[in-house]
Amino acid sequence: MGTGYRELASALREAIQQGTYPPETTLPKQAELADSYGVNINTVRKAVGVLEAEGLVTAVRRKGTVVRARPAMKRLGVERYAKSKWKFGLVAFAADREASGQGWNRNDQTNKVQKVSADAETAEALGVDVGSEVYERARLVKQDDVPTHTLVSYYRPEHVEGTPIVEPRPGTATPGGGFAVLTLQGLEPDHMTETFHARMPTPGEIEELAIPAGEPVVVLHRTTYTADDVAVEFARGIHKASRFSWSYTFTLPE
Repeated sequence: MGTGYRELASALREAIQQGTYPPETTLPKQAELADSYGVNINTVRKAVGVLEAEGLVTAVRRKGTVVRARPAMKRLGVERYAKSKWKFGLVAFAADREASGQGWNRNDQTNKVQKVSADAETAEALGVDVGSEVYERARLVKQDDVPTHTLVSYYRPEHVEGTPIVEPRPGTATPGGGFAVLTLQGLEPDHMTETFHARMPTPGEIEELAIPAGEPVVVLHRTTYTADDVAVEFARGIHKASRFSWSYTFTLPE
């Protein structure tokens, strides 16, 4: 029985998973693969297209078909928000970097602040009316100058007016980030709800995050509350799926 493109894709997939073609190496040229497997070039192209759609490889101009690196960064769960971190100057994305043995600096994060009208989702999370004015703080986070994720946070004006959270300078609001600022405002974060889902990226996300073909994003929705259940931040994050693994440690409820 001859080799079809599905069988060839399966063989190449297995070779990638077994390390025959390690991350960031280039697959043999398509003509070489055709000779090795006894198929025509069109079959090779279709097989490589399957792997590209699965996010296993990326076509790079003048280089060839490159095997994608798997998640390099451990994204902590509840530990990334520990008060012992942000109260002493370590923001969440930096806590992830340190847990992964990777460095970071203030300029790894851009920052854009503006007042916007609350959409239905933001209004419900913050307990305000739809269309009411809220502060939006949008950040693009990079590692080694490569985008990894975006995070856009929303705040009630009376909570953050005149604080470093609404200053437009690049980097974190303070060494301890927005949570440290909220604490100084008498709004210390106490608990939060995080919800995740995966989807394919929008054209704008593909451009902003430089997402290769076939890679999904992981979408985070996070609402942070004080001990008195006052919502002090609602955030949306868009993460390149290939850049993170997600790790949670917790005590089982009774």
